[in-house]
Amino acid sequence: MNRVLKEVLCYAFAVCFVLLAWELGSLALDTPAFPTPQDTIPVFCAYAESLVPDFMISLHRVGCSLVIGTLLGLPLGLFLGRSRRVDALFAPVLYILYPLPKIVILPILLVLLGLGGTPKIALITLTIFFQVVMVMRDAARSIPEETVTSVRSLGGSRLDVWRHVVIPSTLPELFTTLRVSVAIAIAVLFFSESIAGSTGLGYFIMNSWAMVNYPRMFAGIIALAILGVGIYLVFDVCERRLTRWRRAGRRD
Repeated sequence: MNRVLKEVLCYAFAVCFVLLAWELGSLALDTPAFPTPQDTIPVFCAYAESLVPDFMISLHRVGCSLVIGTLLGLPLGLFLGRSRRVDALFAPVLYILYPLPKIVILPILLVLLGLGGTPKIALITLTIFFQVVMVMRDAARSIPEETVTSVRSLGGSRLDVWRHVVIPSTLPELFTTLRVSVAIAIAVLFFSESIAGSTGLGYFIMNSWAMVNYPRMFAGIIALAILGVGIYLVFDVCERRLTRWRRAGRRD
């Protein structure tokens, strides 16, 4: 209970800090393009109901992309990290494709998949996929061989090694990359929805910008921030449940 109270107080402080910085920035710039929280929050409340459909559309796109990208990238990354021969063969492919900004293939996806939500989900999925593959590959490679040898010396099978060594050892890195990927996914979502689409929070924000309705634009930005924070908190809760052994012996 004390931990929950501490977290609530920390988030309350964070919200107050952001609002104060927002207020000071708005006063310093003194431009209609950067309205104050007092001008924006009432507009956000007024548009809250109309924002729900766009919010749910964006949530669906990001959520599906995170699930698909993780389910595809996790086993591949672990397999590459534990198989030197296969990694030696495919590592150059990853080194070529990973640095390529995935956003540049959006026009190709639009031509192939149309202007709906499918190309946006595909684009975010590709981004998450390569992020997860690279991190999990490195995490699996960094597992000490002495740990694997000790399990095998006790009669453990290859499945036991994966179950008791590889997966638990790489879970923290998985959640770390998922939290980092949330910010990347939200950025790609905004870009794809604002460039090609008529639904979602990205479209709502850019449509408000086109109408020179800056408080409405910032209301959409707040909704997009809530979306990102919500997904981030879900991963945080999952990490605590699945990696309780990391907190053994720690004090709150």
